[in-house]
Amino acid sequence: MPQQTRELMDAVALTDVGEDDLTAAHAALTAVNERLRSVLRQTPSRSRSLLTARSGTSATPSPAAPTAHALPLLIEVRDGGVRAEVVFRPLHEGPPGAVHGGISAMILDHLLGQAVAAAGSAGMTGTLTVRYRRPVPYGTPLVATAEYTRTEGRKTWAEGRISLPDGESLVEATGLFITPSAWISA
Repeated sequence: MPQQTRELMDAVALTDVGEDDLTAAHAALTAVNERLRSVLRQTPSRSRSLLTARSGTSATPSPAAPTAHALPLLIEVRDGGVRAEVVFRPLHEGPPGAVHGGISAMILDHLLGQAVAAAGSAGMTGTLTVRYRRPVPYGTPLVATAEYTRTEGRKTWAEGRISLPDGESLVEATGLFITPSAWISA
């Protein structure tokens, strides 16, 4: 169902259908929304932990996973880092023909956190520094990677990038993650 939701969002954003078709679509979506909302959970389900394994593949959702803007990220855990292939959609557009910088930053923040967790130092983002090298295209297969770099006490650093398949870097990020004292085993 997430894929169909993403496709619906793209269709809504890009459609040129007439007013009658939009009115009919609105009525149908309202009916579906009412049906789904009739059985809402009393409390949101908790998302899975950052990483349940330190190697292999994790289908851990990104922080925006409940939304249709979310990208399906299948994250591969590798020695010292993580990797995901990503294709942004027209819905992610910021400047004409390119992905909004906030979407790129969100994906990198998530991957940096996954790299930190894979290294055994899960934490929350303290700082995120993003460097935009070139516009990020949508509709093009890209590679997003992140690597753990170091730990000092409760602070852990990671670096990541979104690149073209040939390795040309489009966006780079460095993140500092803080492990809350409540998360540290006594």
